[in-house]
Amino acid sequence: MTMTHWTDVAAEADLFEGAGIAVTPEDQDIALFSVDGEVFAINNVCTHGNAKLCDGFVEGDHVECPFHQAHFSLRDGSVACGPATEAAKTWPVKVEGGRVFLQLA
Repeated sequence: MTMTHWTDVAAEADLFEGAGIAVTPEDQDIALFSVDGEVFAINNVCTHGNAKLCDGFVEGDHVECPFHQAHFSLRDGSVACGPATEAAKTWPVKVEGGRVFLQLA
């Protein structure tokens, strides 16, 4: 039986609707976004260029890269609009007791 390990990465109060914050659990650069009461975790570095997605513009459940306007789904990291062609990694998220946890493994 495998144990699911959840890592506490932020306070839910640190998240604001439509804006991203960066967290670095276990030296991984991850952006957290709050959209319509859901919290999403996506790799913070755009797969197209060295841009931070936490600084991107959120539209619905997508984030737009601040450098070249590539769009990534916050749900699964898929590319919705180029120039990026490679999906961004996403992580399972749960919110309990006002804290945000990621399943990093």
